[in-house]
Amino acid sequence: MPQELVVKQDKMPLSVILPTYNESQNITKMIDSIAEALPRNTPAEIIVVDDNSPDGTADIAANHAASLAKQDKRFRIRVVRRAGKQGLSSAILAGVHEATGEIVVVMDSDLSHPAHTIPKMLEEIKQSKCDIVVASRYIKGGAISGWPFKRKLMSKGATKIAKYSLGIKVKDPMSGFFAFRRHIIHGIKFDSIGYKMLLEMLVKVKGARIKEIPYTFTNRCAGASKLDSEVVFDYIRAVWRLYRYGRAAPSERRTSVRFFSKAGRFYTVGASGLLINYLVSFILTTLFQEIWYLHAAIVGITFSITSNFILNKIWTFEDMDFVARKTLLQYGMFAGFSSFGALVQLGMMYALVEYQGVGKEIALVLAVGAASIGNFLLNKKWTFKEKVWS
Repeated sequence: MPQELVVKQDKMPLSVILPTYNESQNITKMIDSIAEALPRNTPAEIIVVDDNSPDGTADIAANHAASLAKQDKRFRIRVVRRAGKQGLSSAILAGVHEATGEIVVVMDSDLSHPAHTIPKMLEEIKQSKCDIVVASRYIKGGAISGWPFKRKLMSKGATKIAKYSLGIKVKDPMSGFFAFRRHIIHGIKFDSIGYKMLLEMLVKVKGARIKEIPYTFTNRCAGASKLDSEVVFDYIRAVWRLYRYGRAAPSERRTSVRFFSKAGRFYTVGASGLLINYLVSFILTTLFQEIWYLHAAIVGITFSITSNFILNKIWTFEDMDFVARKTLLQYGMFAGFSSFGALVQLGMMYALVEYQGVGKEIALVLAVGAASIGNFLLNKKWTFKEKVWS
């Protein structure tokens, strides 16, 4: 059930929320890095929210907190112990419920988010009088260190889906490293199953002044990544709920929101077509090794064009008119534009595989992505007779 956050009245300058699960190898270093990074004149509380980690993270954090409190009186460190693994977003919400700081910073506890960025975030909030500061990997000066290509591709894809389907302008809406003025979430109802709290804030907090600052994300050196199929599924559910939330408020659906919403649906359909394309191509090249990979890709493209047309007609462009003549004409135009995109896809795929030495699977993903933008705009205007910017 959605949770309504109520602002507490006893105030401190800063609260830092650290959600943890099996972070015994990182948590003391994380707390120490925050203590070292914060200015001497900045009292703060650090709230560790632990989901009953079997590796003893909560006990390690509590013992270290007691030791640090004797050395540095600026900090109040609290450990919130929860029964069972309830998830990242609900852990953050639990920490925000406990927070008393006028400004709240949310960050990962695996050392991937550098603590020395926190003073820059605080300064940005004070100087620019903004409400939310996002530490961004995707603006100039930002970067990702240590991620494999597959992980970067997944992150970029998730970011694009969030931006286009929800009409968000922030370049890194999936960032788990951000700061905000606590009063802006007063009365906002959050879904604790959501993949990222920031994404929900960007949709639900109206009129917030937002700034992005660059930082370098560093892949964890110890412990295990929390990215698994359950996290991916939670993300999909979160985006769908936020999309429905936006549709429930027609007054807020500006042209840009409608455009990016349809673009998001179109690319979601395209992703399903990519899966069909890939599966058909993979099955053919696996079962019939004498088939050239480009011939297998052509068959995969044919299957994906048909499924994409049906889904886009019904869902993306909400056209339920299936009169035979009109539908066949639309299918012909959709197939024509898709075939043009397919030529772009095949040419790019061939060039990447034969001349650049890129693997066939990666080349397929990149080629489909390059062709998809033109497909959306051409089909929006000519196949389904909509204005491009609408």
